Amino acid sequence: MRRTVTLSALAAVLAATAAGSALAVGSGSQPEPKRASAADREQRRGTLLDRVPERGVLRVCTTGDYRPFSHRDPKSGTYTGIDIKMAGDLAKSLDAKPSFVPTTWATLVDDLAAGRCDVGMGGVSVTLARARQASFSEPYLTDGKTPIVRCEDKDRYRTLEDIDQPGVRVVVNPGGTNEQFARAHVTQATLTVHPDNTTIFDEIIEGRADVMMTDASETRYQSAIHPELCAVHPDQPFSFSEKAYVLPRGDAQFKEYVDQWVHLATHDGTYQKYEDEWMKR
Repeated sequence: MRRTVTLSALAAVLAATAAGSALAVGSGSQPEPKRASAADREQRRGTLLDRVPERGVLRVCTTGDYRPFSHRDPKSGTYTGIDIKMAGDLAKSLDAKPSFVPTTWATLVDDLAAGRCDVGMGGVSVTLARARQASFSEPYLTDGKTPIVRCEDKDRYRTLEDIDQPGVRVVVNPGGTNEQFARAHVTQATLTVHPDNTTIFDEIIEGRADVMMTDASETRYQSAIHPELCAVHPDQPFSFSEKAYVLPRGDAQFKEYVDQWVHLATHDGTYQKYEDEWMKR
């Protein structure tokens, strides 16, 4: 009897030792679980189609430097523009209010991917590079790069060959498709990057630059508010592009909703109304 008890006790001690060793080995070989980021936790709560109405706020990343789509007044901080109005319309359809998140052209997609906003708006061109990190809504505008110059030079800079000549001064804003296009096509002219897209057209007006190549929609607007400037063949731009709203990857329900909203807004007069308010100023 005593032998049986002793053997049982020994077995219990050995089992406890083995279990302790296993726990020690397991705790040493298994790294601590990675703590989820705020964006990851938000994503796990489901589609933005549900979360935005629950939150009551639609977070909109926008650069605020691209009229007529998005402009931030430096004194008041107020945002205006076609896509600012569209953001308000989208938010209202989701029983929410828009909250504008400042971003730049270089960081727009990264800010969206990091969960700092729900949608990117403000004249964003669809590109394959951006599409690798984000989704795009149905396009709402067809566009393309074209020159804007002083009106006395409108017949001088009509082709890329005319522009890319020694002595021609091309100015461009940083971080977006304008800079990409200019660097791809300007090899002989002087290319200057101007950091402020809200004052870049003054460089041409004041004679410090000769040409800027930007979206035809922007050249139409800038030539309308600056009589010194002329858009060069905006109906026949050098390139083809489309503008759309940038959405997080992987949220099919939210994308389907925004697609339907864009489709309706571009066919029921909503977008046209907001565009006319700006283009007819």
